[in-house]
Amino acid sequence: MVEPDAALPSGRRRQAPAGGAAGDGDRVRGGGGRAHGRHRGGADERFGSTLEALGALARDGAAVSASVIDTSSGKALLAVDDTLVQPVASLGRVLLLIEVAALLEDGGLHGDRLQRMARDTATGAGLWQFLQESTMQVSDLATLVGATADAWAMNALLSTVGIDAVRERSESLGIERTALIDRVRDRRGPDDAPDASVAATGELSWLFRGLALGEVVDEAVSNRVLGWLSLSSDLSLVAGSFGLDPLAHRSLDHGLQVVSTTGSSLGVRAEAGILRGPASSVSYAVTVTFDDATLQRRLAVVDALRTMGTEVLEAVHLPARR
Repeated sequence: MVEPDAALPSGRRRQAPAGGAAGDGDRVRGGGGRAHGRHRGGADERFGSTLEALGALARDGAAVSASVIDTSSGKALLAVDDTLVQPVASLGRVLLLIEVAALLEDGGLHGDRLQRMARDTATGAGLWQFLQESTMQVSDLATLVGATADAWAMNALLSTVGIDAVRERSESLGIERTALIDRVRDRRGPDDAPDASVAATGELSWLFRGLALGEVVDEAVSNRVLGWLSLSSDLSLVAGSFGLDPLAHRSLDHGLQVVSTTGSSLGVRAEAGILRGPASSVSYAVTVTFDDATLQRRLAVVDALRTMGTEVLEAVHLPARR
């Protein structure tokens, strides 16, 4: 990320995360019917506290997965059950934004205005439900999605482009374990998908590295997506340790620049992003699914993700190790 809307110079091409899809031997069942990893992990010495914090969550019954990659070299700095597929709430909206950006670039949605429809209503995150304007241009709706995870805007865009197109675009990019599988809903019935999206952190961190390198579809599409996500106002998890203004962090601040997105729902906390620092740049992703029965458990998850954020911050202040 040279500038907020620009990608890093292209270097090594995107590679698929190591390892195959998680099989029955890779997971055990935990509470709530979710699949829990065995907490296999590896990291260089800079991520010792992260391993301890995530390990404590896993011992308490949470399913944890994390990945940190050096953006320039592609070297894995942290890998904790990074092929484990977990629910990530609406974080899969990044795949929707990629499809929207590609359509805008090739003229497929140029100048289109979308009407706010009853079918798209959801009382989740976002601003459009509180605004008087009932129609918006596609690019403005994508801005709302990037900045506030706007549920109405996301549903309107998804209704327009179609979930099949999002899936086909993802498959064309080699994305196999990360998917947007449903719209945002206030309640999920027996005929609905159990989660809006799922992901593997190893794949997410590679996807964000590809965005930073301008390699997701092409540089123009990557830059559009980075521009939208750079407006994200949610720095409550990993990025909460970076010391940046949550409402204005597009420019370099003390040598730092972050582009990130989060997913939050009952028992789910997830984040993926890119942090550029004075010495290096990393892409990262983390997901935790947990028993959200008490505030204490939720705060323990947030504390662990902040611990990871502190060590991600330290990593970009040190020269990359080859």
